[in-house]
Amino acid sequence: MNNKFITVTSPLLPDLETFHGMLKEIWESKFITNNGSFHKQLEKELAAYLKVPYVSLFTNGTLPLITALQALRVTGEVITTPYSFVATTHALWWNGIKPVFVDVDPNTGNLDPDKIEAAITPKTTAIMPVHVYGKPCDTKRIQEIADRYGLKVIYDAAHAFGVEVDGESVLNAGDMSTLSFHATKVYNTIEGGAMVMHDEKTKQRIDYLKNFGFAGETTVVGPGINSKMDEVRSAYGILNLRQVDDAISARKEVAIEYRKVLRNVEGITFFDDIPGVKHNYSYFPIFIDEQKYGMSRDDLYMKMREAQVYGRRYFYPLISEFSTYRGLESADPKNLPNAHKMANTVICLPMHHALSKEDIQRILSLIVK
Repeated sequence: MNNKFITVTSPLLPDLETFHGMLKEIWESKFITNNGSFHKQLEKELAAYLKVPYVSLFTNGTLPLITALQALRVTGEVITTPYSFVATTHALWWNGIKPVFVDVDPNTGNLDPDKIEAAITPKTTAIMPVHVYGKPCDTKRIQEIADRYGLKVIYDAAHAFGVEVDGESVLNAGDMSTLSFHATKVYNTIEGGAMVMHDEKTKQRIDYLKNFGFAGETTVVGPGINSKMDEVRSAYGILNLRQVDDAISARKEVAIEYRKVLRNVEGITFFDDIPGVKHNYSYFPIFIDEQKYGMSRDDLYMKMREAQVYGRRYFYPLISEFSTYRGLESADPKNLPNAHKMANTVICLPMHHALSKEDIQRILSLIVK
């Protein structure tokens, strides 16, 4: 029996010797944070790679969400999805904003545009959708609704690094988009994140806010926080940017193999690629129909774990089920049938650049009976 652990993800790591060379530069300069040369370089290279006008780097993926809400002066109620990582809704809560949950489209897992308008009240000031698993939201329809009601749109694009629709980055949608560069993501800076904005004036304001609000040595222009990325992780990110395309190509091959084998397994469904979309293959969720498959999602999940193969029930439970949020009127399960069904049937299979063919076959052998 093969006892090797197969994890749901594995971090993309830069070449250690090359990284040591960049660390030596940092050590010699003694400039380790506060908008150093590697920080500036990474912002510039990311903007070019992602096809966006401006990028501001953060120390993790949650702080840009919190900061975007502050920068846009969002208050009252914000329409969002329950089918995401808790950071999405926590960012609202930390800003004193009431999240209003709307159900998802079962074909994408993303916020359903058909359900948004019914949730708008006089207190609604913004919409915060999530590109779930890196699959692009219906940004055109969401923007049309936002424009009709005078709402801001902030995209949690934690999963959407490099995703494009017809050659255009999804990160250009809405008023702002935020990214996570956590170790589990397609592209990582160990911990890290970023915000994408449309103009230089907004970038300057964000850069002030992520550095305590300082606009100069003795000038503070707003109640900012400290959420800057340091030089060490910036250097790490520069190196990872050079190899992320190869990592995404490797992930695509894993997805192709999964789909080829699982397409004919009764009771298992998954997402196919969307025509015109450049995907990043950040996750590979499957959904288990217990009646047709003959085994529950949780039973399969435990079977995999016992064989040292670690999938993830991502996203389970729904954010709306956590104690902080379950008392909200919009958290009523009757309001969120599609989201609940997905949360109760999903397993994200191992998906990363380092999976071997043997690893893939071992994973599939546990699922295909």
